Amino acid sequence: MNPTTATQASEPTPRRRNAADSRERLLRAAQELFAERGYERTTVREIGHRAEVDPAMIARYFGSKATLYLETLRRDQAIDDEPFDLTDVTTIQALLDRVGTRGTTPTLYAAAHPHEDTELQAAAMDVLQRRMISPSRRSAEQADRDEPQLRAEIATAALAGIVLSRTSGTLGALAAAPSADVAKLVAELISSVLRPDRVA
Repeated sequence: MNPTTATQASEPTPRRRNAADSRERLLRAAQELFAERGYERTTVREIGHRAEVDPAMIARYFGSKATLYLETLRRDQAIDDEPFDLTDVTTIQALLDRVGTRGTTPTLYAAAHPHEDTELQAAAMDVLQRRMISPSRRSAEQADRDEPQLRAEIATAALAGIVLSRTSGTLGALAAAPSADVAKLVAELISSVLRPDRVA
């Protein structure tokens, strides 16, 4: 056998992926990285490396890093387009479990770390407004609470901060506690701001 042929035969064949698979891998990697460190601190090279896809494919499939980020926000919304009840234990636990498995979301990250790009920040806040802030405001209004918008934003900021702190691991008890226990306490905390009538 020709030595060159033998060497070629022993080399692993690069894994072939179709366009849909590569696009999905890039989107999933971008969602993870944007949630971990934000838009500005994430590079297309890092996204490609995590996805195991040529970073040049980002331009091909999405146009730019900015449009890729906007796509991750749309996916954030598409996961569950229903209003998010910040006083519901089951809903909060489901979010904590999801974050524990897949990492936090770009939307929650944007709540605590505003983007330098005003268009991207506006897109992230639009998702946050529809999913959490507006439903929380309505909840406070129904309970006849004063300053419902402020209460809604405090509740949303509290949830985002708790989720980010839990995933960072800097607060030991918060990071180690079962999601069910954390969800119960978070629901009590937020209920006291929005709807004290729901606090057990």
